[in-house]
Amino acid sequence: MAQSHLLTHLRLFSYAPPAIACQSPLLSSNLLFINRSFSSPASGRSFSFSMATPDGAKKLKTSNYLRHVESLAVLPSGAGKISHLNAVILGEALASEENDLVFPSEEFSRQALVPSPMKYMEMYRRSIEDPAGFWSEIASEFYWKQKWGTTVYSENLDVRKGPIKIEWFKGGITNICYNALDRNIEAGNGDKIAIYWEGNDLGQDGSLTYSSLLEKVCQLANYLKDIGVRKGDAVVIYLPMLMELPIAMLACARIGAIHSVVFAGFSADSLAQRIVDCKPKAVITCNAVRRGPKVIHLKDIVDDALAESAKSGVSVDVCLTYENQSAMNRHDTKWQKGRDIWWQDTIPEYPTTCEIEWVDAEDPLFLLYTSGSTGKPKGVLHTTGGYMIYTATTFKYAFDYKPPDIYWCTADCGWITGHSYVTYGPLLNGATVIVFEGVPSYPDPGRCWNIVDKYKVTLFYTAPTLVRSLMREGDEYVTRYSRKSLRVLGSVGEPINPSAWRWFFNIVGDSRCPISDTWWQTETGGFLITPLPGAWPQKPGSATFPFFGVQPVIVDEKGAEIEGECSGYLCIKSSWPGAFRTLYGDHERYETTYFKPFPGYYFSGDGCSRDKDGYHWLTGRVDDVINVSGHRIGTAEVESALVSHPQCAEAAVVGVEHEVKGQGIYAFVTLVDGVPYSEELRKSLTLAVRKQFHCQIGPFAAPDKIHWAPGLPKTRSGKIMRRILRKIASRQLDELGDTSTLADPNVVDQLIALSDC
Repeated sequence: MAQSHLLTHLRLFSYAPPAIACQSPLLSSNLLFINRSFSSPASGRSFSFSMATPDGAKKLKTSNYLRHVESLAVLPSGAGKISHLNAVILGEALASEENDLVFPSEEFSRQALVPSPMKYMEMYRRSIEDPAGFWSEIASEFYWKQKWGTTVYSENLDVRKGPIKIEWFKGGITNICYNALDRNIEAGNGDKIAIYWEGNDLGQDGSLTYSSLLEKVCQLANYLKDIGVRKGDAVVIYLPMLMELPIAMLACARIGAIHSVVFAGFSADSLAQRIVDCKPKAVITCNAVRRGPKVIHLKDIVDDALAESAKSGVSVDVCLTYENQSAMNRHDTKWQKGRDIWWQDTIPEYPTTCEIEWVDAEDPLFLLYTSGSTGKPKGVLHTTGGYMIYTATTFKYAFDYKPPDIYWCTADCGWITGHSYVTYGPLLNGATVIVFEGVPSYPDPGRCWNIVDKYKVTLFYTAPTLVRSLMREGDEYVTRYSRKSLRVLGSVGEPINPSAWRWFFNIVGDSRCPISDTWWQTETGGFLITPLPGAWPQKPGSATFPFFGVQPVIVDEKGAEIEGECSGYLCIKSSWPGAFRTLYGDHERYETTYFKPFPGYYFSGDGCSRDKDGYHWLTGRVDDVINVSGHRIGTAEVESALVSHPQCAEAAVVGVEHEVKGQGIYAFVTLVDGVPYSEELRKSLTLAVRKQFHCQIGPFAAPDKIHWAPGLPKTRSGKIMRRILRKIASRQLDELGDTSTLADPNVVDQLIALSDC
């Protein structure tokens, strides 16, 4: 039977070990605080925390919108012994079981920005009941040349009621570059390091203070104005992770230009598509970049892309090129006089101050193209004010940011993570950020932890694919480094399977660092579901609970909301400040893709399960669901089952046509380093999947084919290119498409060679 409210969900915050029997209090507006204490099963140490219990709980009726978070203060039903459930305290015990509860330490919670479930509930309740007041209060901490009007936000998410529209702080006049740089300098932080830059090769590094970063931003901004770039004009940025990349983004923002960052490594065709779509006034690039031992000639790619876009009627008059001397000298760089300009010869000549172009909160900030099912990239458009407030706030709370922190996100600015959580979110908070040009496994798999120790990184944010690949290389590459500076870890990009979560927690974080396993999308601008370090216990692999102002719902195929423990389609009810406003030049596609599937909701395209305690478990894209003999099986669930095998380092699952079952399960499996391929191991992996799935579905969930994979095709950000895997599995080798964006294109040939093994 469906649960009618949330009070049966987030119960585990008051969990006591089996030896302690207790009542199940509910949450109301009249809160009494009770101290609970229990002993850590591993250490025997007593651990205390506070929880909320109501006055007159039996009469409580829960507000509908809080039904999936209010159970933060409810004990597990039945109380007493709960089988197979372990309580773990950070710093005290290893997370070893898939259903472990990993509690923050008392010390960590005490200093956390959100130190308890009660504080979260207080803030969350306010953000839902009074979103205008909640977000206005936060927005007021930033600089506005002119404040917004009486209407803080307006929205229509229901296509049946007219065009989709989302607006936040409209009429407010501000500038995100001013808030990220000038505001922090005026607060006395001009001499604070804004960016530490770590090059591809050991020994290459640099840094910029907030003051020096602003000067360089102003020089580039003045140049862009000088060549005719005005408010609303587009600039394409095709740069690797040099400091010049965030400089270019901020320079565009300073003068009201719309930047479109394209991952430096995309093919000429992919770049040309984006140039033709947004018609930029200029392209900013560099001559080449070294990624590991490999040199990528970026300027050659740009030349080809500009030639291709010109054939489509879009010509670009300026190609500003940075000379990346560690990869290539200027004398070996192909050059077109009259169009190509060397950065180093030009930009330093411009003044180090530049007037701000003040913009409306709803004026465009950037375009970021993401892949579309039709093959044409989608130009996701984010505006200024709401995005600014949302990225700053999510960064602050999801990482429990404090001014002394040193923050490193391994993502490239060519992806949304690099926009929101390398450039804008951290700098808006006055943080010190690491920008890393290289690859995490070069010159060896210990490079990440070398960087962590070198800069005393406290907050580390990366992708599950990187975690799994480093896990495969062995613990010794991690444990040879101290890592004692780390205090919060983060995961982004796809669901992290429990075994990788536990390795990340136990080995990298020494069983003491909470993990912010974030769920969000290019379209959302910032985190929607995420742990808040110190606020509640975690379950390995779960994104946990919604961020402030976010109302996630799980619906069935007819769009009806499902209550209680369930699985279905993940949608969001009501807007949030960081939401994208449209697809550039194609609002109809925007509405069709995101709002027509379930009218009245934003449809994420992801599947999600909610367990009996209200924790959210992302199951991957719904188009990654395989229908096997009528059973809908999520690929993420099969992958997690495979990776739970001790000899499996990583797995990716796709569906293939099956003459009997409709679809079959095709699994690409990467083994732990040194483990040989064998039929016995293949059978063992299949059995591991069958055991993970219950009752009759077990045989259906077993892979029909296990394809040995020395590696998986991934972008540099760590995203697995499942489109390529589907083509290999279906033997459609002539339809592989563009593989130039892969971190290692050679992986594709290796997979094809192993197709019949």
